[in-house]
Amino acid sequence: MAKCDILLGLQWGDEGKGKVVDVLTPRYDAVARFQGGPNAGHTLEFDGIKVVLRSIPSGIFRNNLNIIGNGVVLDPLLFRTEAEELEKSGIDLPSKLRISRKAHLILPTHRLLDAAGEKAKGNAKIGTTGKGIGPTYTDKISRNGLRVGDIELDFEARYQAAKEKHLATLGLTDEQLSEEQRKLEADWLDAIRYLKKYTLIDSEYEINELLNRGETLLCEGAQGTMLDVDFGSYPFVTSSNTIAAGACTGLGLAPHRIGDVYGIFKAYCTRVGAGPFPTELFDETGELIGKLGHEFGAVTGRKRRCGWIDLVALKYAVMINGVTRLIMMKSDVLDTFETIKVCTKYKVDGELTDRFPFDAATRKIEPVYTELPGWKSDLTKVRSEEEFPENFRNYIAFIEKQLGVPVTIISVGPDREQTIELKK
Repeated sequence: MAKCDILLGLQWGDEGKGKVVDVLTPRYDAVARFQGGPNAGHTLEFDGIKVVLRSIPSGIFRNNLNIIGNGVVLDPLLFRTEAEELEKSGIDLPSKLRISRKAHLILPTHRLLDAAGEKAKGNAKIGTTGKGIGPTYTDKISRNGLRVGDIELDFEARYQAAKEKHLATLGLTDEQLSEEQRKLEADWLDAIRYLKKYTLIDSEYEINELLNRGETLLCEGAQGTMLDVDFGSYPFVTSSNTIAAGACTGLGLAPHRIGDVYGIFKAYCTRVGAGPFPTELFDETGELIGKLGHEFGAVTGRKRRCGWIDLVALKYAVMINGVTRLIMMKSDVLDTFETIKVCTKYKVDGELTDRFPFDAATRKIEPVYTELPGWKSDLTKVRSEEEFPENFRNYIAFIEKQLGVPVTIISVGPDREQTIELKK
C-alpha cells in the first residue's frame, strides 16, 4: 500500500513551498492542497517565467493529477482569475484539476465580515489579508458554511440564506450594499458558473483509492506551522491547521497513510502581519536581509519582517509535525554576512528555556544567540554539495544537530535549477 508524503512550512509561512512542490512533483502521480485559501501565494520560477499560485496546487505545471482538498476554502472569483491565467499559458486545467465537493466557498459577504472584524479589533488586529478566509472557516465550524458541492444542488436558495445571515450580522440590508459590492457579487455568481466546468469529486474516496492502486501523492500545505490555529502563536494565527495533521483532516487520510514529512524553512526568519517574532531585527541587518531576500508578500505585496533563524520555534515545529526531512530555502540571502546568528534558546522573565511559550503573544522573549562565521561566497552558482563552502557546511551541520533531522534539499536561488539534493 502506497503512502503519501507531506510538504509544509515550519516557520511563519513564505518559506518557499511552491518552488519545492514544483521540484518534487515529477516523483508523484498526484498533488493535493489540504488547507488554506487564496491568502497563500506559492511562487514558482522556471524557464524565465514567474507564476504565483493561490488556490491551485503547485504541481499543475507537471503531468500530475492536482486536487483541491476539502480543507481548502475557495473563492470562485479569485480561482477563475488564477485559472484563466494558467489556461493562457496553454495548460488544459479542467483535465488536470479536481475539486473536493466538501471544500467551503468564500462568499462576497465574507470579505465584508473580515474587514468589519479587523476594524473592531483596533490596535489588536491580526493583520489578515482581508480575503474573507477567517469568516469562511468560522461559518464552517458553526455549521453555516456553503460548500463547493452545493453548486450541484439548490444553490441559489442556499446562497441567499447564507448571504442574509451575514448581512444581519453586519446590520445591513441588501439595499444598503454599494454598487461596487453589487458588482462583486454579480462577478462572483458568474464565477460559480465557471466553476461548473471542473470535475467535482468526493476527494477522500479518490485519494484513498489512488493510494490503494499504488500511486503516489504529495500533500501540499499553505502558510506555516507557527500560524497553525491550535499550535501557532495564537491569536496571531491563520484559521486552519497548517501542520501535518491538517493533511489527514483536509484530505480524508488516516495517519498510517503518511510517509515522509518534508519540513521547509528559510536560512533566516520572516513574518508578515502582527504577532510575536522573537528574532526580529529592527536594524540595518534586518533591512538588508529583507532587501536581499526580496521579502514582500507574493499575494499581498506587504513587506515582511525579517530576523535570524529561530531554532527554538523550529525544533517545536519539527516535533509537532514529525518531520523526517528538512529543506532549507534562501541560503544565498546570507552570502555576504561576516557573522550569522542562530537563536538556540529564549530568555523569558530572566529564565532560559528551549520551549516556545504558550503566551508568546504577551511575553517579552529575548533570543539567546550562537554566532557562526559566514561563508562569504556566492551560493547562487553552486550546483552540487561538493561546491559548498566549509562555513556553509558547518551552518547546515549545526542546524541538523540542534533539530535532530537531516537537511536533504538546499535552495540557493529562486529558479527550479537552483535546488541541490544532498546525498544522505
